Amino acid sequence: MTKISVRIIPNAHCSAAVGQEGETWKIRVAAPPIEGKANKELVRFLAEALDLAPSEIEIVKGLGSKNKLVEVPLSYEDVKQALNSTQKYAG
Repeated sequence: MTKISVRIIPNAHCSAAVGQEGETWKIRVAAPPIEGKANKELVRFLAEALDLAPSEIEIVKGLGSKNKLVEVPLSYEDVKQALNSTQKYAG
């Protein structure tokens, strides 16, 4: 299991990884930060990007924050490769 640091940017047009700041991944999510919708969209996006079931992804810290710690059953290198391949540039 690997824990990855994520900073979400809610209310985006589409969900996408947009880069890294140090060890923290910046991910835009196409959902508002209301009633857990952004968290659900983050899990959905990561499941698709990492080829995992949503149930395999757990937000272990930061449910009510833009900064989150997410646990996935992959190596950090596998996560990095998958997110880099889906990355869209902020702009």
